[in-house]
Amino acid sequence: MAGGPGLRERKKARTRRTLIEAAVRLFESRGYEETTLADIAAAADVSTRTFFSYFAGKEDVVFFDTRRRVERALAVIAGRRAGEQVSELLRRVANEALRPDPEEAELALELYAARTRLVMTVPALQARALHVLFEVQREMADALLRSCPGELDAIEAAAAVGALVGAIKQAVMAARDRGDPPELMWDAGRRGIDIALCGLHSLDGRHTPGADLTGRVI
Repeated sequence: MAGGPGLRERKKARTRRTLIEAAVRLFESRGYEETTLADIAAAADVSTRTFFSYFAGKEDVVFFDTRRRVERALAVIAGRRAGEQVSELLRRVANEALRPDPEEAELALELYAARTRLVMTVPALQARALHVLFEVQREMADALLRSCPGELDAIEAAAAVGALVGAIKQAVMAARDRGDPPELMWDAGRRGIDIALCGLHSLDGRHTPGADLTGRVI
């Protein structure tokens, strides 16, 4: 039976978490632009060189779990279950993307909320978030199209992903704007999933697998 992570891996994970925590707290208390990489390294009690062993820059610290979440969502799409409706698949994708990274399980929920506040208020992070969101939605739409041959066309796949991602994002933003605590912000994201899927059920069973979008059997 395989054991857990070794001492070296656990130490690296702790250092990474410490850097994330130090960075987000400094960004909130001092300001994103005002905080330097040297400040983050000093707060985490490591060298600037060590910082660069984990992150390429300040933006990468803020978006520390984005790629892992995307990879998990893509794996769900690629592993679509036999007979699974499109809406059911999209619910599993959304829940997987919304779930915190298991490797960052020790990070406080408040830290994720602080990250959300930063992304919503710092112009540089807003720009990065929009770029990431555009690329991620395109990547997920392409994956959905491949997993639903004969059921969705490119427009439907893109619209479905856009509707789902947009609903989650806007719901979380609304919860944040009215001052909800972190746990209710994530509940709002799940409510956004439910609302989006009410419309996305229209994609279920509209096309027969093995047929093209005109209804002709391939």
